[in-house]
Amino acid sequence: MNVPNILTTSRFVLIPLFFVLYVNDQPITALCVLLVAGMTDFLDGYIARRTGQVTLTGSMLDPLADKLLILTVILALLIKDILPLAAFSVMAFREVVMIVGSAIYHFRGLKTLPANLFGKTTTVIYYAAITLMFLEQPGGVALLWCGIALSYFTSVIYFMKFKSINREQH
Repeated sequence: MNVPNILTTSRFVLIPLFFVLYVNDQPITALCVLLVAGMTDFLDGYIARRTGQVTLTGSMLDPLADKLLILTVILALLIKDILPLAAFSVMAFREVVMIVGSAIYHFRGLKTLPANLFGKTTTVIYYAAITLMFLEQPGGVALLWCGIALSYFTSVIYFMKFKSINREQH
């Protein structure tokens, strides 16, 4: 197992740690764990691309870890009544569809796509919005809705590109 895959795997360990801390009223510590998890997300991809260590395992586990982390964060925020149910629902729906869709495409031997600029921007917006919510600052939920809108726009772009690259393949 290479360093990028170890970093990705560490996110799977950080997810329950974050959740336990947050639901046990330690939001600042939980936020720190979340930010460390976010840093591993940045580092694993950077190191993998920079050192030529991109693997099939990493390309499958990385987005799964990202999606499970976001699902856990929004569930925690919903439980603490910080996130509106509507925001949770549309985010959870998209994340679950992306997980299931990616798995189906992968097991059918179809190509999937790495994150693009819109996807990375969505992640940055999500982290900024979540940080505002954790710190009980205004604007977090409104910013999150902007991220949600961008995430759906990004999904349309991914779907169109996905269809295009897989049409060329067959």
